Amino acid sequence: MTNVNLTASPRSEFGKGAARRIRRGGQVPAVIYGTDTALMHVTLPTHELALALRKPRVVLNIDFDGQTYLTKPRDIQRDVVRLDIEHVDLIVISKKEAALRSDYADAVAQVHTAAEEAGLDVAMVLQAFEASVAEGELPLDAVGHAVADAREKALELAASAAASGAAEDAAAAAGDEAAAPAEPAAAE
Repeated sequence: MTNVNLTASPRSEFGKGAARRIRRGGQVPAVIYGTDTALMHVTLPTHELALALRKPRVVLNIDFDGQTYLTKPRDIQRDVVRLDIEHVDLIVISKKEAALRSDYADAVAQVHTAAEEAGLDVAMVLQAFEASVAEGELPLDAVGHAVADAREKALELAASAAASGAAEDAAAAAGDEAAAPAEPAAAE
């Protein structure tokens, strides 16, 4: 599931010192904004946010001031050494976009599973999947096609490698015959 529920707290302090105090308290400063939404400065729980951001195409359901906002991460600022989350920008999205993000994430998980079960390279299957989605196919429909396309490409690569290996073997055999010294003629 790519939807994660988080509860936000209002933030009234700003600046470097305030941000450090917030982070020491186990929270991350964040901003929520969108087309029809006023800018909201909030704090989010660090651990839960870090776990949520590990998921592909995550949708964050932020509970704030009695309302739930469907958001997606826009910008995540991290400490360059420790990689701790320092600040997050979240954009309010529609229910339709949230459903599409969820479908895409579910499809990616299915691609991983199907590729491993088929014994195929996951990266090659993901590439075929993303190409299908880019052509306009729905993510959940593209999973089966991506696995079939990747299997076909793997067979083509294997056939090409076998033909190349056979050609190299033939060339090596021909080279061995030419390089072999002729047997001396028998003295009569």
